[in-house]
Amino acid sequence: MAEKIIMMTEQRGAAPAIPATLEAPTGLLSDSLARPLHDLRISVTDRCNFRCVYCMPKAVFDNDYQYLPHTSLLSFEEITRIARLFVAHGVEKIRLTGGEPLLRKNIERLIGMLAGITTVSGKPLDLTLTTNASLLARKAQSLKDAGLQRVTVSLDALDNATFQRMNDVDFAVEDVLHGIDVAHQVGLGPIKINMVVKGGMNDHEILPMARHFRNTPYILRFIEYMDVGASNGWKMDEVIPSAEVVRRIGAEIPLAPVAANYAGETASRYRYLDGSGEIGLISSVSQAFCADCTRARLSTEGKLYTCLFATGGHDLRALLRAGRSDAEIGTVLAHLWRARGDRYSELRSSQTEILRRSANKVEMSYIGG
Repeated sequence: MAEKIIMMTEQRGAAPAIPATLEAPTGLLSDSLARPLHDLRISVTDRCNFRCVYCMPKAVFDNDYQYLPHTSLLSFEEITRIARLFVAHGVEKIRLTGGEPLLRKNIERLIGMLAGITTVSGKPLDLTLTTNASLLARKAQSLKDAGLQRVTVSLDALDNATFQRMNDVDFAVEDVLHGIDVAHQVGLGPIKINMVVKGGMNDHEILPMARHFRNTPYILRFIEYMDVGASNGWKMDEVIPSAEVVRRIGAEIPLAPVAANYAGETASRYRYLDGSGEIGLISSVSQAFCADCTRARLSTEGKLYTCLFATGGHDLRALLRAGRSDAEIGTVLAHLWRARGDRYSELRSSQTEILRRSANKVEMSYIGG
């Protein structure tokens, strides 16, 4: 079966059914594999000013590409309402993503609204944002003032030529680094730097990146090139396993593993033995972490996805705009999460070609990384 790229203009299916018996949230919700609901990633826009080869390649996302009309996007009020319902079920961390989230007009207002939500235990939400940093320097202070706590920045190389091959636009590494520094100065930290490693394209930048971010306040994380969506032409032989990243860095700067900060943390951690910092490795391909995945994803137009590699979502926007009550929507969320059994990455090793070729996979730019 041919691969199908699921675009933002796809037809919407029926809204999730409302269970006959409504239930009050307890803050303790687990899926069919006993994984709690802890993290919510919210895509606030389907637009991006980069054309990264692993996410929004220019061959697909060209000048003729049709993005969602503004009326299709969830409003800030709708996003905040859904976020409150998720928090009532146990979510403690919200990450804003995209596309490029800083392209969403007045994003600071949404951040202020979300910052007013407290967890079931009465603590502030862990409120974060992932960005390519193209607008970060000019927005960092307003983001901090609105209530954002920290940012994660995507940076795939230090060499400008390599960086621009990866993002396929004319944007300088120096501008990204400046944005990172400004974000640090205003208190958006600790800042994490994400490098997607694609074999034959930027893996020669692994050591330069490690050297550059040693002895800084920033945490560098290496992400295996993943088969998200169908537009990036993913091939297994372009994946550089995390073990190889550790080997290359460790040969020059000795490393030792470090315990996770919390259950379900996506990155495995290593520290430099000389005390000059740490790195993280996100190994969805070579070392699946499905068993500890606690993340739900809300798309730009209000669909709930229970896996980054999902083939379909659940239309929460339809429930919102049909006037359904918080009790009804909250009960739907509980039923959807309890039914969740996704473990794509655990199955990938033995069924890679079947899964890759047969699944109508949703693009990463649609639900966020």
